[in-house]
Amino acid sequence: MQIITAKGLSKDYYSLRAVDTIDFEILEGECFGFLGPNGAGKTTVMRMLYCFIAPTSGEIKVFGMDVTKQPSGITIGVR
Repeated sequence: MQIITAKGLSKDYYSLRAVDTIDFEILEGECFGFLGPNGAGKTTVMRMLYCFIAPTSGEIKVFGMDVTKQPSGITIGVR
């Protein structure tokens, strides 16, 4: 079962591209981490996963729910 799926995920802050078209999935039971240098976009991806900010493009689903269309279901209903 896929817990988190990201496809074509990007985030722009005006002219700065903080996250550049990434894809990943996290399956049930997997241990997953983000590694990279400062400024690589790790915190920005987490903020999009937590429904704090919306992606500029692409999609993220948590338990099959889209973070832009069902944010309250994700933040309240996480198992």
